[in-house]
Amino acid sequence: MSPGHIADHESRRMVHSHAHEGDIPGTVDLNATGDDDVGYGQALFPVPADDPNDPLQWPAWKKNAILVICSIYSFLGNGSLTGPSVYISIYAEEFGISSTTASGLISYPNLAFGFGSLFLVPLYMKIGRRPVTLLSMAFFVGGLIGASQATTYEGLMAARVIHGFGSGVCESLPVQLVNDIFFLHERGKKLGYYTFCLCLGATCPLYAGYMLAGGYSWRLFFYVVLAFAAALFIAAFFLVEETSYKRPEPAISPSPSRTDEKADGIIPTTTFSLPSRRPFMSTLKLWSSIDHEAQFFTTMFRSFTYFFVPAVFWVVATFGIYIGLGAFSFNYVFPIKITAPPYNWSETNSGLIALATLVGYSLALPFTSTSDRLAAYLTKKNGGIREAEMRLGVLLFPMLISPAGLIVFGFTAQRNLHWFGYFAGVAMDQFGSYFYFTFTLAYAVDSYYANTSEMLIAMNLGKQAISFGKEQSSM
Repeated sequence: MSPGHIADHESRRMVHSHAHEGDIPGTVDLNATGDDDVGYGQALFPVPADDPNDPLQWPAWKKNAILVICSIYSFLGNGSLTGPSVYISIYAEEFGISSTTASGLISYPNLAFGFGSLFLVPLYMKIGRRPVTLLSMAFFVGGLIGASQATTYEGLMAARVIHGFGSGVCESLPVQLVNDIFFLHERGKKLGYYTFCLCLGATCPLYAGYMLAGGYSWRLFFYVVLAFAAALFIAAFFLVEETSYKRPEPAISPSPSRTDEKADGIIPTTTFSLPSRRPFMSTLKLWSSIDHEAQFFTTMFRSFTYFFVPAVFWVVATFGIYIGLGAFSFNYVFPIKITAPPYNWSETNSGLIALATLVGYSLALPFTSTSDRLAAYLTKKNGGIREAEMRLGVLLFPMLISPAGLIVFGFTAQRNLHWFGYFAGVAMDQFGSYFYFTFTLAYAVDSYYANTSEMLIAMNLGKQAISFGKEQSSM
């Protein structure tokens, strides 16, 4: 090995592990040997390759930078869908349409958002994560430009559908990247940070409403999101390296025979040269290679079979019902109640309910690592064997808090009690929903690690369809 190679590898020690997956999906043997690197005292999984280009071997700052970029993209993508919901009456008046027709500017982009993953997820399996990330962001930016300049209902709808479809991968991609660059013992925590940004998208109607109250046009909302989206595109170009990596199967070398050892007088040794880290300019290429083994249409159509997998269907129903119930109960019922007697709030202040959502998620954020810690503890008790469902015990407390929050909200609305009851109910419900969003997702990823992409298509398409149906039925 050349001195340059030696210096490159001595600058940062690579991690090693001998963990291996069991025959049942989601079952992993995490018993560590003497030279294994560990997390929570257990061997690392997936097993990293002895290659500095393996995303699992990347430094923490690079992994976290990628997670931050994709999490912010998820916030912007979701926020751009829900934010303009406060402009329905303005759209109706400006374009000369009914409020029901104008509401399609929210529901149809939301549906396009779900179908975006149906196309873009198989595409990033085929040509790589990096090119699809940049392509998706380019469509997102282009759609926002069109929305900010639209002068007709049809033009605004087209632009909204484009940026909704383009950003449709912003929910699948962070999960896939967490799967690519982080170890099993880190997933719950990292997915928790992503989920927090995802959930914050629900607060964007509040910001959009106050822009309107400040005397600004509805176009300002799209200008602001556009500015952040353009900056994010630049950051992604320089920092989001391709994370798709095919690790070689562990090779088992034949043991030398005793007769050979005696004949030669020495014990044979194995020498190999580790590859060097790709230079920075090489990581900026739009794509590296096409995976000819990835079947685009097979991945697309096979994803529908995951609706019949109980674990995935549970996650789909959880996301869809929570999002749908939140949109109906909180975004529709609260403004109607709070602007009428005995409260008589202004329409602008009716958006303050988003603060309760923010409080709920913020209170839940410190618990992001609880499922990882619980799973590690139960793995130790189970002789080093990890099962995917070991992280689900943390849902017990939220299973009590969330329904109680809905009851508090409903009882307050029925009896016209103090407005604090609405905020307390929403905060309690969203506190619990954060646990559901994060840890049911981590459970599904653990269960179907080898088929994460197909599972993510089913999850995103299913939850957006449920949410769309609930929104349509409430009109």
